[in-house]
Amino acid sequence: MKGPLLKVENLVKHYPLGGGIFNKDPLVVRAVQDVSFSVETGETLCIVGESGCGKSTVARLLMRLSEPTEGRVLLEGTDIASLNAHALRDGRRRMQMVFQDPYSSLNPRLTAGQIITEPVENFERLSRRKREALAAELLQKVGLAPEIMHRLPSDLSGGQRQRVSIARALSLKPAIIIADEAVSALDVSVQAQILNLLMDIQEELGVAFVFISHDLGVVEHIGHRVAVMYLGRIVELASCEALFANPVHPYTEALIAAAPAPDHTKAPHAVPIEGEVPSSVSPPTGCAFHPRCPLAEERCRVEVPALTPMPDGRLVACHVRAPAEASV
Repeated sequence: MKGPLLKVENLVKHYPLGGGIFNKDPLVVRAVQDVSFSVETGETLCIVGESGCGKSTVARLLMRLSEPTEGRVLLEGTDIASLNAHALRDGRRRMQMVFQDPYSSLNPRLTAGQIITEPVENFERLSRRKREALAAELLQKVGLAPEIMHRLPSDLSGGQRQRVSIARALSLKPAIIIADEAVSALDVSVQAQILNLLMDIQEELGVAFVFISHDLGVVEHIGHRVAVMYLGRIVELASCEALFANPVHPYTEALIAAAPAPDHTKAPHAVPIEGEVPSSVSPPTGCAFHPRCPLAEERCRVEVPALTPMPDGRLVACHVRAPAEASV
């Protein structure tokens, strides 16, 4: 049986902070802790959480822009960490990335057409005619006029720049695109346009997305499944519909309660949590959420909860809401 397009197994990323030669226990930032998930062809998996939860680090690990401390990232069954530089270069044709800031992710000295076709020219030489034809085709695919190809990024709006970034990512016909806060720097009206564009591209080309965001409104609009992260770990993973209709983990409840609701008559699921996210250098023992959790028990303070399957198919890491007897 064919496996998932992307499979992440027990991913860990620690960043040493260094220390003197007499420091027996050097400090370490535990950015990502034992993260596992999969993405199917044509699916959008959203990763959400507060700032510092590790979601952008996951994006960098997926692209191997950063090396994992432990764990594997399997793209179409191949562990990208095992690839040498040449094989990794070829493998990146199948997985591309759209970055958060359209003002800094484009080379200011290149025209939009050059930016879009540059990834392809890393693999094959294009004549001027073919280069311009490809740029025009991709610009039209992302809803821009072909004439845009002759403009510099400084001549484009934020929404146009991000569309150029998406066109660049599509130029190599990838199977999956990692979008790290791809609309957070844009105005709300432009956000909606970009989100609808991504959904249209997915329907037309069958490309999968890992969409990283802190905006639950955006996630609810575009996602098929959602992974909720807290302090480097996934605490709930469910279908988008199930997660927003009935969040199970107390942290998920709190995130949804804190998000602005377009329907002000709808009661929140829970009272928004208070306090700050603990330090990833010295995380709490047991469940990392227990210092802020209104349901915390003694077990939560000493034992890390495992992601437990629930009867509806979701995974939840909570001793109270997802005890072992609730698993399937």
